[in-house]
Amino acid sequence: MTGAFAGQEGAPPDGRQAAAQVISCPSADGRLPEIPAQARAEVDRELAGLEQQIAEANERLIRSQGEGGPNFVQNAILGPLEDKRGAVLDRIGQAIDREGGERPQGLDALDTCGLNEAP
Repeated sequence: MTGAFAGQEGAPPDGRQAAAQVISCPSADGRLPEIPAQARAEVDRELAGLEQQIAEANERLIRSQGEGGPNFVQNAILGPLEDKRGAVLDRIGQAIDREGGERPQGLDALDTCGLNEAP
């Protein structure tokens, strides 16, 4: 991947503009078991929260261009995002389990996000 990340110096060596970057996270779509009706509203709110977290992280990524050092994006954006997503995914599992559903396995694999070039 070519381009400077937020917090990294310089443009690509060939003089082209750095590619725009966006936060990319795994989706929970298709990863959840049947959700009990009593848990549906809570799970839907939490899933919407995951999308909001990505939007906020992308805004922070844009605002922070040129800040920090080479690990800035990981330490200031992606790391905290992973922690927040982990908490939300845990709450989703708890909501499903609390209402008698089968607690989803492997949701912890959905908390880690990365950077991709913007489409």
